[in-house]
Amino acid sequence: MRKGIPSLTALQMFEAAARLGSFTRAADELAVTESAVCRQIAGLEARLGVPLFHRIRKRIVLTPAGGTYAEEVRERLDQIEQVTLDVMAQRPRGRAIELAIGPTFASQWLIPRLPLLARALPDLTLHLSARTEAFELSDTAFDAAIYYGEGLWPGTEGERILEEGPSVPVCSPSLLGRRKQLGLDQLLDLPLLHLNTRLRAWSDWLAAAGAAQPAQALRGPRYDLYTMLAQAAAAGVGVALIPRILITEELAQGRLVVPFTTLPAGIDNRKAYYFAHRRGLAPDDKILQLRGWLLECGAQEDPVIARGR
Repeated sequence: MRKGIPSLTALQMFEAAARLGSFTRAADELAVTESAVCRQIAGLEARLGVPLFHRIRKRIVLTPAGGTYAEEVRERLDQIEQVTLDVMAQRPRGRAIELAIGPTFASQWLIPRLPLLARALPDLTLHLSARTEAFELSDTAFDAAIYYGEGLWPGTEGERILEEGPSVPVCSPSLLGRRKQLGLDQLLDLPLLHLNTRLRAWSDWLAAAGAAQPAQALRGPRYDLYTMLAQAAAAGVGVALIPRILITEELAQGRLVVPFTTLPAGIDNRKAYYFAHRRGLAPDDKILQLRGWLLECGAQEDPVIARGR
């Protein structure tokens, strides 16, 4: 028995009173009487041997010790609540899959397809966590990962699910004005938007298109993520180079358009998106089901992968 720990009821009432600055409002939130809150907090102060509140007429103010204690108690109660919700989520239909995934691929590709996943695998619950850099899967609590690269990570097993494919120039229809298309000279008169990790993308694309590579091809606003790049282009900030698979919805809805009738041959890009799980551990049925669904979606959108299966 943990004799040094106050009752959870007292801690909940203290946290509510500290957060709301009122015994009355704490009582209302917890659906108890104000006198019950006062009794529990008085008992808590007696147990701790320090005052937690200054009582100033009809107001209460946290003491320095009370403020520190309130922060710690709130953090612990939040942790208990989260753990409880996690346990409740483990319903008889099966545990959830913890999936690490890049934020852009998650928001631009996977999340729009989650309704399809729910219909195909209604008993599967997926928890997504964003990761922007490579990590050792075996050192984490993740069940699996979707990542971008040229092959499987060390210590993992899995399969390529989708080629990234070539990037296409896109912009907002408002940026074109009355024009429906752009020439290369007109393109260079507009702001070119860049991804921080691919600063030569425009120079390479212009070279493939047969254009000179003026200095302005390297100028323009820079962004960390393709999601930022897509939003900036849709807002009319400029023209961006983005892989088509990451902007299918924006193109379908007309928020982004490709302002060229003829595009240069795609620049060779051997990178793709991979689904991986730990090597040496037999994946459970739900991970296998998720992998199968991802491979099916990838094959529908990537004819190169479809031919290889």
